[in-house]
Amino acid sequence: MIRTLITPENQDVSIHIPETYIGRPVEILMYAVDELNKQDSPKKNKPSDFRGKLNLTEEQYEDFQLHLRNIRNEWDRDI
Repeated sequence: MIRTLITPENQDVSIHIPETYIGRPVEILMYAVDELNKQDSPKKNKPSDFRGKLNLTEEQYEDFQLHLRNIRNEWDRDI
């Protein structure tokens, strides 16, 4: 893997491909480094942000609650 930073002087830039890369697929990415720093960090979600997002039917809700009770009760048993 080769990684390098350049500051182009004009729109046309040529690159040297190492001999070991000839005949192999290569990926070339181009982005401005200062644009990476401007990206917003992902918003931190709070548990309250998810309130009401599940949209379960009454039967699905009861099954879900039963499942939650069962998995919580597993901790109460002697192993």
